[in-house]
Amino acid sequence: MSKHPLISVIVPVYNVEQYLEQCLTSIASQSYTQLEVVVVDDGSTDGSPGICDRWAERDKRFTVIHKPNGGVSDARNTGLRAATGRLLTMVDGDDWLQADAIELMYNLLINTDSDVAVFYWREVFPHTVPDIQHPTPLSSWHRYDSRQTLRRIFYQKGFLTHSPWGRLYKSRLFDGLQYQHGIIYEDLAIAYDLYKRCSNVVVSYCRTYNYMQRNTSFMGDFKPQRLDVLDVVDRLETRIAKQEPQLLPAVRSRRLSAHFNILLLCPASPEYDDVRDRCWNVIKQLRVRCFFDPHIRLKNRLGIMASFLGRKTFIKLFSNGAK
Repeated sequence: MSKHPLISVIVPVYNVEQYLEQCLTSIASQSYTQLEVVVVDDGSTDGSPGICDRWAERDKRFTVIHKPNGGVSDARNTGLRAATGRLLTMVDGDDWLQADAIELMYNLLINTDSDVAVFYWREVFPHTVPDIQHPTPLSSWHRYDSRQTLRRIFYQKGFLTHSPWGRLYKSRLFDGLQYQHGIIYEDLAIAYDLYKRCSNVVVSYCRTYNYMQRNTSFMGDFKPQRLDVLDVVDRLETRIAKQEPQLLPAVRSRRLSAHFNILLLCPASPEYDDVRDRCWNVIKQLRVRCFFDPHIRLKNRLGIMASFLGRKTFIKLFSNGAK
């Protein structure tokens, strides 16, 4: 790999005009300059398309693709098809990077001979004043092989999540892969196929990604699309049972967590009776096996203990903490 390879930055954009200028400025200001920035306007109806176009006019590294709204999976897939860099990273249109984020990820990736470099994030809010130029000290890092990475993702250990942003990938990892169209939790759905291709993943606690918390965020409350996660984790368990049974305890922990979460978020109305019954049946199916798994997270262990008190008591105890 050459000393300064081209890195593709994929930015899915949908109705984020309030934050987009800040996001694109943070990318243009990166200390690592060998970039191609693929901005995918996913049918925005606000001022986002104009902001995208102005950046393409002012910085030749920026390319804008305008397309009908198809959801974030479709936007990411469009960006992946257009990207030509040997490495790539993703930035959501309402988030922003520290000025040295890509340089730090690149150096760590190369110096550790890894396939993915994962960096920590900080939660920011609409009133947060960005300080992208502040240098980021490189903190301690750990390297994991493919199976260790997937175990940590499914056990929800620390911040090594299935999120697509806040990391630098070797582009070849996405060859023949795409995000599943029309669902949310698309990043969880692709995680197994993506990370099983890795020899090593390096993880740093450096906070280089600023993750916007908005009241209008899709994940902030219940919407019917959130039920997608139940099908995603069910399919994951079926696949992993056949292909890599060593990961079964970890994926069962993730499946249990998803069913806990949806049970707590589901509105108490008759139209969701089947969903709540489905969640409760899976919880009863998995809880004993997962309870004796020493690696499950504390939140799941407490949920299991509460579930033995009955469904109504479980919901009463945990509903306020559902995320």
